[in-house]
Amino acid sequence: MANFLDTLYRSHSLIYKYILYFATIGAIVFFFPRGGQFKYEFQKGKPWQYENLYAPFDFSIRKSASELEAQRSQATQEQIPYYRFDTEGAREVYRVYEAEFGNIFPQDELGRRGWNSLKQVGRTVLDSVYQTGFWDGNDPPGQQEVYLVRDNEARRIPFGQIHRLGELSGIVEGMLGGQVAPDALQRFQDLFFRIVQPNVSLDAELTQRELSEELARISLTRGTVDEGALIIAKGEVVEAENLKILESLREEFQSELWSENNFYFILAGYTILVALVLLMLLLFLKKYRPLVFRNNVKVTFIFFNILVMVFLTTFVVKYDEKLVFVVPLCILPLILKTFFDARLGLFVHVLTVLILGFVVPNSFEYIFLQIIAGIVTILTVSELYKRANLFISVGQITMIYILGYFAFHIIHEGNLENVILVNFGFFLLNGMITLFVQPLIYIYEKMFGMVSDVSLLELSDTNSRLLKELSTKAPGTFNHSLQVANLAEAAANEVGANAMLVRVGALYHDIGKMNNPTYFTENQTTNINPHDDLAPADSARIIINHVIEGIELARKFNLPDRVIDFIRTHHGSTKVYYFYKKAQERSGEVEEKDFQYPGPIPFSKETAILMMADSVEAASKSLVNPTFTIIDEFVDRIVGTQMQAGQFLNSDITLKEIETVKKVLKHRLTNIYHLRVEYPE
Repeated sequence: MANFLDTLYRSHSLIYKYILYFATIGAIVFFFPRGGQFKYEFQKGKPWQYENLYAPFDFSIRKSASELEAQRSQATQEQIPYYRFDTEGAREVYRVYEAEFGNIFPQDELGRRGWNSLKQVGRTVLDSVYQTGFWDGNDPPGQQEVYLVRDNEARRIPFGQIHRLGELSGIVEGMLGGQVAPDALQRFQDLFFRIVQPNVSLDAELTQRELSEELARISLTRGTVDEGALIIAKGEVVEAENLKILESLREEFQSELWSENNFYFILAGYTILVALVLLMLLLFLKKYRPLVFRNNVKVTFIFFNILVMVFLTTFVVKYDEKLVFVVPLCILPLILKTFFDARLGLFVHVLTVLILGFVVPNSFEYIFLQIIAGIVTILTVSELYKRANLFISVGQITMIYILGYFAFHIIHEGNLENVILVNFGFFLLNGMITLFVQPLIYIYEKMFGMVSDVSLLELSDTNSRLLKELSTKAPGTFNHSLQVANLAEAAANEVGANAMLVRVGALYHDIGKMNNPTYFTENQTTNINPHDDLAPADSARIIINHVIEGIELARKFNLPDRVIDFIRTHHGSTKVYYFYKKAQERSGEVEEKDFQYPGPIPFSKETAILMMADSVEAASKSLVNPTFTIIDEFVDRIVGTQMQAGQFLNSDITLKEIETVKKVLKHRLTNIYHLRVEYPE
């Protein structure tokens, strides 16, 4: 049992990767749309590459989105609106007329018979007016005819039969002009204008309900294809009617394929393909990026970013597949290049695009454009902390999208007609969203404890709290760190290492000397050396402890682990040689481990460069009257000693790169000591 637990503990990192691997597969397959994949790939304007295709079952030919939109638009334009007749309003007008008529036309003025006759004439006018009613003047219809709903019965009439208030004067004059005296006509005009009220208005709710029913009656299909019918022959160009039939077959095939009987088979197929893609990623990391592979946080970070891109893309495709290019997929290689390297960023980007090929429409177009955009991202984006570089790179990425889409449109259509301009807007929106990569990098740094060049740039500021404290307590060490930073940065640039990381590591590599600054010669301003009163072993312990104390101080000030690595490895497992020899001279036999740094030895190109630069710069202070030859032999001796001690065995630095670093160090030391060519006398 103890052996099992011990094995389990030693394998916990690998077990975590297995769990992460299978969890990611499950999450990606869960995000996938519920539908099978049509086994034929086709594009408009290209020949059919397969054998003759016959209908495998009966299916309907679906109308295209443009056809359905045209029919809906036509139905909306031809919709006859409904107007409602207010019967109670008309009755109210009649009641007011009966009450007001006697006030306008006194009975004793006309006599009873004449008065009744004139009253009947006015009622005839109201009967004519309210036969179809008075329109309220709002919401004029777009059609010549309308439905007039009166007493729950709709009758289709010309809209011109419904009267308007502006027509009232003409109606009264037309009906009464030859029957009554001018004075009576004027009084009728005044009476009707005062009592007549509109009683016909648009019934928007009923109109909309009828329109919805009409739109619902529009068929989504037009015609059917019988089982066994020839759909397209080999070599025939996919266009027009064939294209619509093929698209209908694909949709029908995918909807029928995802059934209860074959659900698990399709799920298993998706799972295997996704598992293969992610397995390739793990194998790549294990073979070519072993440091990343061993770091579970970094592996989790990579898988997390893949999941985010898959989730965003599938969500957008389900919402509206036309917006698929709005998803800023190029953020993925941008982020991975920032935290890792260009090769890893491109590899992960390509694998993610392959996964998304199962989700998006026109997968060939999508994969082609996204891979090209990813390559451009990797090639153009450098020094992301410079804002101008990011804007330029995003502009180039957007241009690649636009040119690629434009080229595919020409291939499909054979002309420049029917270009959907809104797609160019989607590409521009994609570029604008990509600009948010910088705040996203900051969030990732806080979430995963990683460091980017942007953070390194902030750490390189010599006015930071920790470096100002170093310059105050140990000014000699501070100046030494600046010199080492300059040397190491120049060497890193020559061999293609991360120059910004090396510079920051050099600035902080000796911060542990702040605790006992006077025990280090660069900080001694007098001839008094505190080591004179100490045994060599005690002096060595103080010197060696500056590494441990530097690590503790760095953690106190929340320096990133990548910077702490430089503090931990800048002396590797070398010995404090001066005090080691001094102890040998005093007592002969000494414990070598008492004078040896705890390590580890450098495990990256950057930490190896710092070790060389630090040793050369520190030892160069002892040079007296240096010449070209002395400096050349001096650098070769120091770096050669480190190589013989096996300090660079774990570093991914080659012999050629070490020679390049030595060449840079020699050149820089020559400039520091202002050496000139000795002219012959």
